[in-house]
Amino acid sequence: MNEYQKAADLIKHSRHVTVFTGAGVSVESGVPPFRGENGLWNEYDPIILDLKNFYKHPAESWITIKEIFYDYFGKAEPNDAHRIIARLEADGYVQAVITQNIDNLHQRAGSKNVFEFHGNSRELVCTECGEKYPVTDKILAELPPKCRKCGEILKPDFVFFGEAIPDRAEKLSFEEAEKADLFIIIGTTGEVQPASLIPVVARSKGAKIIEINIEESNFTNDITNLFIQEKASRAMKQIEAELYK
Repeated sequence: MNEYQKAADLIKHSRHVTVFTGAGVSVESGVPPFRGENGLWNEYDPIILDLKNFYKHPAESWITIKEIFYDYFGKAEPNDAHRIIARLEADGYVQAVITQNIDNLHQRAGSKNVFEFHGNSRELVCTECGEKYPVTDKILAELPPKCRKCGEILKPDFVFFGEAIPDRAEKLSFEEAEKADLFIIIGTTGEVQPASLIPVVARSKGAKIIEINIEESNFTNDITNLFIQEKASRAMKQIEAELYK
């Protein structure tokens, strides 16, 4: 039995399968990771996502934020990995997705039960009154965008450096990890806390861990039961093929 057959067998015989994704699942959609060889922080200064810096220099910060997250990332489309995860959910094999990504690609691929640990880029939130707005070309026409209710600056509704994880997202993600008897890690190195603790919690509650990554991660030698060293889309295609034989 090869690793893809083993993965399919684990999925078939599990009661509650949770998928946990990081930047690696979206790289094939043209969304670069933040860290590593081709990471965004090699080209941009990470201070643009520092909360204190954003409040001090909102206009300058917004110019770069728009360029990265809306002009560039906004063109990304779901890839086969996103689509297969959504199909597995629709067919009852996957119960939930916890994602560290803010790109909305899981939802656009059709996933319904998605926990966005770091928030999302599809909405803006008022820094004063908390009012939220869907992102449109109109709202981004003037930088920094302002709240229509109170006139204060809007920020993307994802987690900046120096900002806490939203309580609800954190609570629901860790609760989901505790429910899983199979936890599938895809495209994340396990370097970012507290997100990196989520698979550890799943393992501590007895879940088997499948890991799909192009390189070994902080999880591989500590909690992973089955390691598949491959790109996300190729691995998911192979697993899907075995599931539906």
